Amino acid sequence: MSEADLTGDRVEVQSGFLHGADGRTKQAADDVLSGTDRRGVLLRLLPFFGPAFVASIAYVDPGNFATNISAGARFGYLLLWVVVASNLMAMLVQTLSAKLGLATGRNLAETCRDEFPRSAVWSMWVLAEVVAMATDLAEFLGASLGFFLLLHVPLLVGAIFTAIVTFAILTLERYGFRPLEVAIGFFVAIIAICYLLELAIGHPIWSQVGAHAFVPAFRGRESVLLAAGILGATVMPHVVYLHSGLTQNRIVTRDPARLKKLFHFQTVDVVIAMTVAGLVNGAMLIMAAATFHSHGFANVGTIEEAHRTLAPLLGSASAVIFAIALLASGLSSSTVGTMSGQMIMQGFVRRRIPVWVRRAVTMAPAFVVIIAGLDPTRTLVISQVVLSFGLPFAVIPLVVFTSRRRLMGTLTNSRTTIVLAAIVSTLIVALNIVLLVLIFSGTA
Repeated sequence: MSEADLTGDRVEVQSGFLHGADGRTKQAADDVLSGTDRRGVLLRLLPFFGPAFVASIAYVDPGNFATNISAGARFGYLLLWVVVASNLMAMLVQTLSAKLGLATGRNLAETCRDEFPRSAVWSMWVLAEVVAMATDLAEFLGASLGFFLLLHVPLLVGAIFTAIVTFAILTLERYGFRPLEVAIGFFVAIIAICYLLELAIGHPIWSQVGAHAFVPAFRGRESVLLAAGILGATVMPHVVYLHSGLTQNRIVTRDPARLKKLFHFQTVDVVIAMTVAGLVNGAMLIMAAATFHSHGFANVGTIEEAHRTLAPLLGSASAVIFAIALLASGLSSSTVGTMSGQMIMQGFVRRRIPVWVRRAVTMAPAFVVIIAGLDPTRTLVISQVVLSFGLPFAVIPLVVFTSRRRLMGTLTNSRTTIVLAAIVSTLIVALNIVLLVLIFSGTA
């Protein structure tokens, strides 16, 4: 009999029994938290890996391709520091989101519903839905572009392929959380490998990479707009809601000591997943700077142009690798976007509709953009700006809730965490105010 059985605080299984991949994962987590698992560090970490990797796909979605390529092509390595800063913010925000789900057993949307006045809840839900639709638009368009670039099929046909594949990926939810986590992790690995290859082919100037990675600088209003777009494409509001839902019932323990240990493992999950996502984001911008900006192609502003320009500069293989990465990004992030949209609706208004209905509804704007012949990349960039507007309404409540001992108990934010979270929230709000001024003054 394990120590968990003796204390009466065995890891809870939501379905009431252990089965399949989920059951094995929960059992392994139980052994680690109870101290009976004496294997190596990596093997003991494995049961806790997953939620952050699902969340991390939102940080390497097609919106990131659009903003990072535009930034790298136009300004070289200048805005690389924005990618680094955004990724550090993402680590903190996603850690807080994971912690909220662990401590309260509720996701962020549910906590907002329970803690805020009804009028505020409805307003936040509408805004969150707009953000979810903007997210899904970017992700769906990206996958459609991936099919278009890789298979040379019309964009509309690519959209139909995207719909079919994302529906298929979503069916993995029927088999529990682990199969979907593994599938999304596989897509993350594909994207990371593709960009490692792109960097090897592109030969960036590493001294400039090092210089601009940590030195803040802007060059005109357009660089500020792109910086806001990078922020919106990196720290994304829908995934702030999602991460808390991914941890709320995955592995549950009520014992304070074990809860702290569980949070420690989830923090490691966040740090590793967000580091991978941050490196991929940086690689996108570095590739654009090394390939387009350095060769005088500063006006490469669309994903299609980037793909078309890569072949003569670096060879046809680089263009194929680029298209594969975009396709993997679009398909996986579109799936995650649908999951978060469902969670937002269920959390705020206690309404749940079939996933296929949700998927069909959120596909509609992307089909409208394609049929109307609008520029997909420009639409992607604008969608990221919309996301940046929604950030404060997800991040600020998250910081407030995770600082309340009544809600969080032993996982309440420390003073240091509160200060860091307040700084991050202030930076996000300030950058969005600057962006609003630029847009409405007609200078952006």
